[in-house]
Amino acid sequence: MAAKDELGRRGEELAADFLADQGLVILARNWRCAEGELDIVATDGVDTVVFCEVKTRRGTGFGTPVEAVTQAKRRRIRRLAYLWITSMRPAGWPILRFDVIGILMPDGGGPQLRHVAGAF
Repeated sequence: MAAKDELGRRGEELAADFLADQGLVILARNWRCAEGELDIVATDGVDTVVFCEVKTRRGTGFGTPVEAVTQAKRRRIRRLAYLWITSMRPAGWPILRFDVIGILMPDGGGPQLRHVAGAF
C-alpha cells in the first residue's frame, strides 16, 4: 500500500474512533458509488445524518488539512450525500450535517485532530 494511502487509512480510523467517542454511530465508511466516495457517514441516533470528510496530512506546507476541503469538494460531497440518502432511504426526513476532520500526523509526533462540525 502506498504511504499516502496508508496515511489516509490511519486518519480515517482515528476520525471514526473520535466520532464514536462523541456518541455518533458510524453507518458507513468509504461508501462508494459511480460518482465518488464518502469517507464517513454517521448518525446521532435521533434525527441527524453526518457526512464527514477526513483529510490527513503530514504537514501544513500546502495548507491545513481542513483548508484542503475546497468549494468544489464541498459540492461533490453534497451531491454524494444526496445519492447516499436516495439509495439508503432512512426513515423520515433526517437533518443533514457536513463535518470535516483534519488530522496532522507529523513524522515523530502524535496525531493532532481538528473537528469542524457543520463545516458547510
